[in-house]
Amino acid sequence: MSKNDEIFSDSLHEECGVIGIYDMGDGLDVARLTYYGLYALQHRGQESAGIAVNSIDENDKIQILQYKDMGLVQEVFNNLVLNELKGRAAVGHVRYTTAGASRRENAQPLVSRYQKGTFALVHNGNLVDIDTMRRKLKDEGAIFQTTNDSEIIAHLLAKERIKTDSTAEAILRLMGEISGAYSLIIMTPKRMVVVRDPQGFRPLCIGMINNSYVFASETCALDSIGAEFVRDVEPGEVIVVDKSGLHSYRDRCGGKTALCVFEYVYVARPDSVIDGVSVHAARLKAGRFLAKESPVDADVVIGVPDSGLDAALGYSQESGIPYGVGFIKNKYIGRTFIQPTQEERESALRIKLNAMREAVSGKRVIMIDDSIVRGTTSGRIVQLLRDAGAKEVHVRISSPPFKNPCYFGIDVADRDSLIACQMSVEETCRHIGADSLAYLSLEAVDKIAEGSKCSRCTACFTGKYPVRVPQEENSIN
Repeated sequence: MSKNDEIFSDSLHEECGVIGIYDMGDGLDVARLTYYGLYALQHRGQESAGIAVNSIDENDKIQILQYKDMGLVQEVFNNLVLNELKGRAAVGHVRYTTAGASRRENAQPLVSRYQKGTFALVHNGNLVDIDTMRRKLKDEGAIFQTTNDSEIIAHLLAKERIKTDSTAEAILRLMGEISGAYSLIIMTPKRMVVVRDPQGFRPLCIGMINNSYVFASETCALDSIGAEFVRDVEPGEVIVVDKSGLHSYRDRCGGKTALCVFEYVYVARPDSVIDGVSVHAARLKAGRFLAKESPVDADVVIGVPDSGLDAALGYSQESGIPYGVGFIKNKYIGRTFIQPTQEERESALRIKLNAMREAVSGKRVIMIDDSIVRGTTSGRIVQLLRDAGAKEVHVRISSPPFKNPCYFGIDVADRDSLIACQMSVEETCRHIGADSLAYLSLEAVDKIAEGSKCSRCTACFTGKYPVRVPQEENSIN
């Protein structure tokens, strides 16, 4: 979904989802399995989708075929397309724009041809200081076909690969040149290379189907294709898979990690396990902390679909206030269901999300949501509850206030449009029309994923970025 296409203009936007499958001789239909895996990762990006495969041409030479387009997975692919994508390995991608405009040429996989051959690349995350890197490459004669930062990675990888016969060494050198969030899967005619940045900003895991390897952004994608979870890719790890098996390189492992905490709060599917912690359990815990920190007398606890539901259940369990289904979400409205005027947007919201009158009429309602970005949609949703007869609406947010932009793949607005930078909590409460408003504390949000193998990045709340970013000096604490 593009920024202009999103009915919920106050919502956070996901970043991307990646999957790769390398068949070790099990006779897998890698393209179709990748398609199913992308279905499971659709929540991470609804703007474009693509698959690339290693295929054998009429001369018995390996070539990379790809198909990608704008739209949801089911809109981009059909049986005719999938039947043409035959090969021994495949990579797939679903995208939401973070760096680069919403155009077809920015869809992935990104297939690049250079002196030593061809490779297909899929990328989840966002590099920092991409303007400087792009200018430097252009000054050196590089030609860009896209506006996304993934093509910068492709250019730099090609340069490093020319200098060495070792793919792993080229990747490790590349990692010394770039900074930011990158979970990468790179497919060459003979091998698959998997990379997670040293901070581990974005998740990446390993699974197996029989003897074959699967790599994906979330474990839910493994589940969807019957793959057995093996482990997470370690922050800083480089993995090379070829016909001889899996080879791991940990030269850049062991540093301070910073997994995006919003993987647990909002981005990931609740049935996924990220770096050893259940997303569902983390959201339950967030709701329990909210109930302890910000109790209120009420008759029912409800959640805003989808990521507010688990936190609402946790709040209910901790507080003893009954949990109710407060909203029905229409899942059949396409991403392009957009109206240009304010009145039409209000109507669109009511079609997309409808309050359950029987659950809220005449009641004091606690409404749990994952975040407030600009405040526009929160106000509309509060009004939906009042129109349905709610006597009181108390809003509780399962994350702290947003005060800083994200440079690592979550589309958080600049400070000028972040409501927490413009208003106090009391002012925000009045702005959205709630009877009370409270956020999860910084101390609590750091505890929701206790037991995770990675520390968490909370820079969007604190302004303390784990790596240098272009406007770090302007962060608000």
